[in-house]
Amino acid sequence: MIDTHCHLEMKPYDNDREEVIKRATKAGLEAIITIGSDFEGCKGAVELAEKYDFVYATVGIHPHDAKDFNDAIFNQIKIWSKNKKVIAIGEIGLDYHYDHSPRDVQREAFKKQLYYAKDINLPAVIHSREAKKDTFQILEESGITKGVMHCFSGDMETAERAMAMGLYISIAGPVTFKNAAQLRDIAKAIPDDYLIVETDAPYLTPEPLRGKRNEPAFVVHTAKFIADLRGISYDDIKRITTLNAKRLFGIGGTPEAEIAYKIRDSLYLNITNRCTSKCTFCVKFHTDFVKGHNLRLEHEPTEDELKKAIGAPEQYKEVVFCGYGEPLLRLDVVKTVASWIKENGGKVRINTNGHGNLIHKKNILPELHDIVDSISISLDAQDEKTYNRICKPAFKNAFNEVMNFIKEAKKYIPEVTATVVTAEGVDVDKCREITDSLGVKLRVRSLDIVG
Repeated sequence: MIDTHCHLEMKPYDNDREEVIKRATKAGLEAIITIGSDFEGCKGAVELAEKYDFVYATVGIHPHDAKDFNDAIFNQIKIWSKNKKVIAIGEIGLDYHYDHSPRDVQREAFKKQLYYAKDINLPAVIHSREAKKDTFQILEESGITKGVMHCFSGDMETAERAMAMGLYISIAGPVTFKNAAQLRDIAKAIPDDYLIVETDAPYLTPEPLRGKRNEPAFVVHTAKFIADLRGISYDDIKRITTLNAKRLFGIGGTPEAEIAYKIRDSLYLNITNRCTSKCTFCVKFHTDFVKGHNLRLEHEPTEDELKKAIGAPEQYKEVVFCGYGEPLLRLDVVKTVASWIKENGGKVRINTNGHGNLIHKKNILPELHDIVDSISISLDAQDEKTYNRICKPAFKNAFNEVMNFIKEAKKYIPEVTATVVTAEGVDVDKCREITDSLGVKLRVRSLDIVG
């Protein structure tokens, strides 16, 4: 885990700061980002970052203290920002709830620091409370695309607007509070690629520790709560949010490409990045990562590499041939590895675009009999015209062949599911009529669906 936002330099830690940091490392934190919010806080944050390898700092003047912002302080921020352990400008923004500084003064301080962050290509850590209109006006005018909406407390429209600009959404301890229904809905819905977590320690202690002073180690409680909301494991949320924090703040390395990757209690096999469709909604055209796993292969794995990566198949709910390409392009590998999985007590599922018979110019489904337990086939549209527009298949008559593939699959594979993604122009009701006529289940997936 990475606590992306805390205030380790503040006075509540003066008596036990060393112990707090030790508890964070014991809890499994890989890094801590301590946030400057006033002049002394920035100075303390930089000093801590220089003292501890895994502590990083940001520098900036909070809207509460905007009244103290001047050229001398701004010049010092510029000096601090050249330190390699300073990884962002912030906490900056607007706070119209307390109005500790005049609003026009807040706006001016925010603009100067935000434009500076963009000029030096550092992300901005943004505080916005009851100031949505002015915050977004300034953000949009700046053109900034690197930053985070810290301790998010807005509505979904606000989150979507921020993400459309390229900003991350950071969730803190309040998501665990009983009266946080809207925030929980947002924490469930934010796409994986935009989610990070924080404590904002010493404030906003999460349940079940509410009432105590918050500290970085407690980010684990918030992360586990969010994992439960999203229906994934703690390991999943840890991997996803850590990757996002590293990408945003430029710390740590990028994970190597994976050929076997675990999500929840299933194992997925990434055997090729090649595909016979170029679906407009396909995640591989936007990112190398799914659930924090790097799926951009450097080479197509051999059968032995796949078996080694799988280990003991029976430990998983199922082993799924599903990566950044069409697995049935490598039919022989699928057959050999699937047979081995079954022989060793595992269950096999294939996620396919349904082009297998077109690829191999024969009916391949009899070859999957007894070695595949379930298959998910991408229908993705209600008619050929829509299918061709959305999926851009390499074959003519692909839509009809996919429907034939679904119909034929029922003869050889125990469980057959057709899937559609709610892309523009897709008529889910008509798709359901098709799958009902074919006698298979339909799974509807929303764009950017969590999980």
